[in-house]
This record gives sequence, C-alpha cells and structure tokens, in this order.
Amino acid sequence: MAVLERHLVLYRRLWRASVFSSFVLPVLFLISIGIGVGGYVGEIGGVDYLAWIVPGVMASTAFQMAIGESTYSVLGDFKWVRSYHAMRATPVGIGDMVVGRLLYVLLRVEIAAIVFLGITGLFGALHSAWAVLTPVVAALVALSAAAPVTAFAASIEHDSYFALLFRFVMIPSTLFAGVFFPVAQLPDLVRPLAYVSPLWHGVELSRAATLGVAPPWPVWAHVGYLVVCSAAGLWWAYAAFGKRLQD
Repeated sequence: MAVLERHLVLYRRLWRASVFSSFVLPVLFLISIGIGVGGYVGEIGGVDYLAWIVPGVMASTAFQMAIGESTYSVLGDFKWVRSYHAMRATPVGIGDMVVGRLLYVLLRVEIAAIVFLGITGLFGALHSAWAVLTPVVAALVALSAAAPVTAFAASIEHDSYFALLFRFVMIPSTLFAGVFFPVAQLPDLVRPLAYVSPLWHGVELSRAATLGVAPPWPVWAHVGYLVVCSAAGLWWAYAAFGKRLQD
C-alpha cells in the first residue's frame, strides 16, 4: 500500500497530462469510428457497428494504458530516478514494489473503464445488463498486459526496446484482435496470432457482456487464458525486479 500511495501522490501532480489519452481520446475515437464509419458499415452480427465496437475500444484502451504505464516509468524508476533502489533500502520488499505498481495501473484502468462505460451507455451502445462486468474484464486485460511488460521494462537497459514493443506487439494486437472487425475475416494462417493475444480474449468477453451473447470460447477458457498470462507475468516481474536489485 505504501508503494501504491507513492504512485498516487505522483499521479496527483501529473494527472492533467493523461486526461486526453485516458478519457477524451477513446470517446472521440468511439464517436468518429463507431458513429461516423459505422454509418457506412451498417450492422455486424445483427447489431449496429457502434454497439459492436464499444467493447473492443474499451478493452483496447485498457490494454494500451496498461502497456503505456509499464514501460518508461518502470525503466525510469530503475535507471534514472532509482526509486526502486531507494525502496530496497527500506522494509519494502520486491513483492510490494511489483504489486503496488500493478495496483496503481489497475486503478487507472478501472477509472477510465467506468467513465467510458457510462458515456457509451448514454449513446445506447449497451444491450445487456451484463455490461457492468466489463470493468472486471478490463482489469484482467490490464493485468495480463501490465505484468509481463513491467517485467520486460525491468530487464532492459535502453528505452529503444519500447519502440519494438509498441510496433510489433501493441499495434498488431490492437489491429488484429477483433477490435474493429471480426477475427473470422482474417486469413486462416494469421488467425491463430489473434488468439495468442490477451486482448482478443478481453474483447470477446467484453463484447459478450455488452451484447448479452455467448463468447466464441467458453467463458472459463477466456478468463483462464488471461489469468495464466497474468500469473506468468507476475512471476517474471518478481524475478526481474529481484535480479535488477540484487546488488
């Protein structure tokens, strides 16, 4: 909780810089694509494009926020600010550092998801009462992304690796995870790559909740995949932080 408090104190001074990307940009994107482009697309799966794309945009926002909050700030606290080295000189342990940071990321994501959910509800884009579970799905997506990326950031020495992460992981995941069009439209050779992404599982769970339909896989399979990714990322993060701070 002390580590979480430290991140919240910092965010209290910097929150204005994230308002546009966390709250305004997703809504503008939803209006321009969901309503603007949706007027040309029509319906997908028997529902209007706005209602179909809302859960995808919510899940992808959580995914991108989680990655963004787990890159430069983590490396910076190791290499430039050396905050984690200062924490190591106190009773704060490795687990406290990792869990405290991830709790902060989850809090950021949950606030954005709840605000986004309320705004999309005003547009009539929610077709089921199960939509109230989408913030939980957003949290799972965020954790499955933030945990391994936090570990990755703790393992590298130069921030140039983040460009590779954004270019070859985050952007392809967003484009080919069923956010903007059904994964079934992808070539058979490419489609399994979508299934590997935690974002696809989050998108399908969110879409099932907002539309009141069954996801393509059983719910337990989607949730289980996200939990496994999160657990593996946590294990890697513990190991990476411990190795980086062992001296």
